[in-house]
Amino acid sequence: MTTTRIDRRRLMQAAALAALAGGGPAARAGQPATPTTVLDSGTQGQTRGAGGELRLLQWQAPTSLSLHTASGTKDHLAASIVSEPLMSYLPDGSLLPRLVTEVPSVENGLLASTFDEVTYHLLPDVTWSDGEPFTAADVVFTYDWLMDPGNAATSVGQYTAIREIAAVDAHTVRIRFAQPRAGWYVPFTGTNWGVVYPKHILDGGGQDALGAFSQRPVGTGPYVVDEFAPGDHVIYVPNERYREPEKPFFARVYLKGGGDAVSAARAVLQTGDFDLAWNLQVEPRILDELAGAGKGRVEVAPGANLERLQLNFSDPHTEVDGQRAHLGTPHPFFTDRRVRQAFALSIDKQLIADELFLAGEAPAANFLVGIPAFDSPNTTWAYDPKRANQLLDEAGWGWGDGHRIKDGVQLKVTYAAPVNQVRQKTQAIIKAAWEDIGVRVELAQVDPGIFFDGSAGNDQNMSHFYYDVEMWSSGSDIPYPLTYMQGWYSGDDNVPQASNGWTGLNQQRYVNPEYDALWEDAAAETDPDRLAELFIAMNDLVVEDLAGIPLIQRAAQVYGIANRLNGQNIVPSSFEQLYWNIANWNLAQG
Repeated sequence: MTTTRIDRRRLMQAAALAALAGGGPAARAGQPATPTTVLDSGTQGQTRGAGGELRLLQWQAPTSLSLHTASGTKDHLAASIVSEPLMSYLPDGSLLPRLVTEVPSVENGLLASTFDEVTYHLLPDVTWSDGEPFTAADVVFTYDWLMDPGNAATSVGQYTAIREIAAVDAHTVRIRFAQPRAGWYVPFTGTNWGVVYPKHILDGGGQDALGAFSQRPVGTGPYVVDEFAPGDHVIYVPNERYREPEKPFFARVYLKGGGDAVSAARAVLQTGDFDLAWNLQVEPRILDELAGAGKGRVEVAPGANLERLQLNFSDPHTEVDGQRAHLGTPHPFFTDRRVRQAFALSIDKQLIADELFLAGEAPAANFLVGIPAFDSPNTTWAYDPKRANQLLDEAGWGWGDGHRIKDGVQLKVTYAAPVNQVRQKTQAIIKAAWEDIGVRVELAQVDPGIFFDGSAGNDQNMSHFYYDVEMWSSGSDIPYPLTYMQGWYSGDDNVPQASNGWTGLNQQRYVNPEYDALWEDAAAETDPDRLAELFIAMNDLVVEDLAGIPLIQRAAQVYGIANRLNGQNIVPSSFEQLYWNIANWNLAQG
C-alpha cells in the first residue's frame, strides 16, 4: 500500500514544554528558525506563480474566511491561506517566527524570567495584501477586537490571560499577563487561533465590515481570495505583496468543498482530479484499493487528536426555561459512575481500531494524548462486557422486554455523530455492544456543517448537546493544553447554556470541584515539572471518573497527496492547520 506514516514522534519528544523557556531549541541556541529554512525544499530560485493550478479538496466546505469567528476546522483551513499569526508551531511544539524577527526568550531579553511579560519585534516592511503597512497597531487592535463581546470571537479564550497590550513603537508590541503564564506564546501564535486582523479594514466597521471580511479577508499571507462561494469553493491567487519574492509557487489555488471523505480520497488517489485531499477518515481497505491506482499516496502523521464519546451529565430530554441539557437538571443515569463504566467496558476499542482506523491510530486510555511530556503512565482500558453487565445489575437496572429498566425508566440513549462513513460504522459497532448489555440505542447522524456550527439557534450542534452521547474528535491544538483540558472545567461560565449564548468548552456539563482546582492550579503554574504533574493528574481524574470515553488516538493529519506534489514541504502538525505553510508548497523534482 502507498500509505506513509510520517514519524514525527522523535520530534515531538524534543519539547512540548520547550517554548516555556523561549521558543524551543533553535531559539535558545541563539539561532531562531526562519520560514525559509523549514521544510521548503526546492523553493530557492523558483518563480512566483510558475506552478500553474493547485487543486485542494476539502469535503467539509468552508462557509467563512474569518478565522477568529470560525466555528470549525473547515473554515480555519481556508482562512489560513490568507491570514497569518506572529509565530507558528513546528511539529515538535517549538516556535517559528512568521511576522516577528525572532522568537522571544529569556536569553534574548524579550521574555521576562517571571513569564508575565513578552515583547515582540515585528518584521519591517511587511504590508497587508491591499498595500497598507502592517504595524504594531494591528496587533493591539486584534486583541481589542477579540475582547469585544459584540464580535463573538470563538478564539477569545486564548487571549483572556492578557492584562495589557501596547504598541511601544510601529514595530514593537509588549504584552503583559495578569499572572505568570506558562503559555505566554499562545496569543498570536498558530493558524488555529493566532492570526492578526487589519485595523484599517475592521476598525469601527461593525458587523457589516466583518461580514465583508469573512468573504474577502485582507491578510499578510501568500494568497488573496479571488472568488468565494460559501459552502462550495474558494479560488486564491498570489499576494503580489507577499514578503518572500519567490513565493508562492502556484498561480492559482482552487479549494473545492463538499462531498465525503471517500469521494475525496478517490479524487486524489484514483482519478487524479485533485492534488490534495484533507482528513481522509476512510476505512483502510478502501484506501488500499484507491491507492492501487498509483496516482497518489496517503500520509499519516501521528498527533494529539482523540476520537471520543462525550457523555451528557445533564438531561437532554427535559426542557427547563426553554432549553434542554440544562446544567441544573441531572442526567437520569449518567450521573451514576457504575453506568458510565458499564458503557465503557462494553466497547471493543481494538476491534474499532483494527477495522476502521489506520496504522498508528490505536485504542486510547487517556484523554490527553500525543504530547509526550503529558502522557499519563497511570491508566489502562479494558474490554469486559461481563463486568459491564454486573455493574448494571449492581446499579439496579433489571431486564424487561429485552432491555434494562429501573423505576420505570428505560436505559435508552440517543447517540449522535457527524456524517462520515468511519463514524457511522463505529456507531454501528458500539450500538451493537451497548444493546448486548441491555441498552436501547437510537442513532443520530448529523451533517458536519450543522454539527460543528456554533450558531445559537442550531439545536443539532455539539454545544447544545441535545443528545445523550456525542462522538467526535478533538485534541490540544497547542503544545500547552490548558484550553483543551478546559473541556472539563465548570467555572467561569464555561458550560454552554442558553444564558451564555451556548459558548463555553465544557459541552458535557461535567462538574467536579477537585478537577476545577487542578485546572486553576495549572493556569497559574510555570514550573515545567509541576505543570506536567498537574496535566497528568487532570487526565487521570477524568479517566477514572469516566467523564467521557476515550476511543482512538487519531493522527494529526491523514491526507491524500498526488505524486506530482513535493511532499517534503507539506508539514502536518497537531498544532497548525494543514495549509499553514502553503507558501512553501511546490512540485516534486524530476
